[in-house]
Amino acid sequence: MSLLEVEALSVGFRNAGRVLPVIDGVSFEIGRGEILALVGESGCGKSAGCLALTRLNANAAVISGTAAHFETRSGRKVDLLTLSERELRKIRGREIAYIFQEPLSSLNPVFRIGDQIAEVLELHRAEVKDRDAEVKRLLGAVGIPDPEARMKNFPHELSGGMQQRVMIAMALAGNPSLLIADEPTTALDVTIQAQIMELLEELRRKNGTSIILITHNFGVVAQLADRVAVMYAGRIVECAPVPELIAHPKHPYTKALLAAVPVLGRERRKLVTIPGQVPSPADFPAGCRFCGRCQEMTQELEERCQNKVPPAVETAQGHWVSCWKLTPPGEDA
Repeated sequence: MSLLEVEALSVGFRNAGRVLPVIDGVSFEIGRGEILALVGESGCGKSAGCLALTRLNANAAVISGTAAHFETRSGRKVDLLTLSERELRKIRGREIAYIFQEPLSSLNPVFRIGDQIAEVLELHRAEVKDRDAEVKRLLGAVGIPDPEARMKNFPHELSGGMQQRVMIAMALAGNPSLLIADEPTTALDVTIQAQIMELLEELRRKNGTSIILITHNFGVVAQLADRVAVMYAGRIVECAPVPELIAHPKHPYTKALLAAVPVLGRERRKLVTIPGQVPSPADFPAGCRFCGRCQEMTQELEERCQNKVPPAVETAQGHWVSCWKLTPPGEDA
């Protein structure tokens, strides 16, 4: 059963008198207790799309779509795209929580971490009477030693790994059904990365929390996620269960991403790179947005690739790909 179903989400930002389509018709779903990874190069729209779900893109000129159906804790289905600002405030933090990139820039430097977590409790769980005890419990739950002492610290007094754990504790303070983790292991050493991933898996296992994991690290995806959606230039180009996608990538972009991942023990050679650059939203092609960098585009497909958007085709159970090379003959966009 799906917790969240997003249909044709689009996000645009105003620039020089025009609206640039940063996200264009993105659709995906996530089930209860599932971890869905969004993968792609920086700037492909992973974060912008997830922020748009609860309208946290302050600078977005356009956020639209067919629907973004979300099942609340009470069992009521709501469309996030049509909720009022007042109704969204009840969703943010309590039902859908975010772990943002760079925790030090997300934590308030002039307040102790205990006070910042307690503020979340005040906003979203007014029924909690002993907030100090709950703050200590949350800090302990995310693996912070001596919670009573740490809750009195300011953010800058903690290591990067500790700061990220505090961000996770704040996100969990509202008991959310959906946790959106935006590059939660960026800038952390590999040991701390492993601890954070283990913590996220434990949260899913113990609380049944659904997680959207935004990352560009296929190692993290392989270890943690159930399904993965590959994004390029504002569109999802491939979506599949993680073992299926890693074993049988279909889209040329997915293949190129996986080929660029360094593998321990592989014969020493120069790493594979993807030629060209991601197109600017001001210059997106009319058709497939990867066509200018694609190494598999044939002369027969060139006109179609450049001018028509490829439809999503199911190549195996649950494995969807948008590529003209895999589209049955005669099927149009």
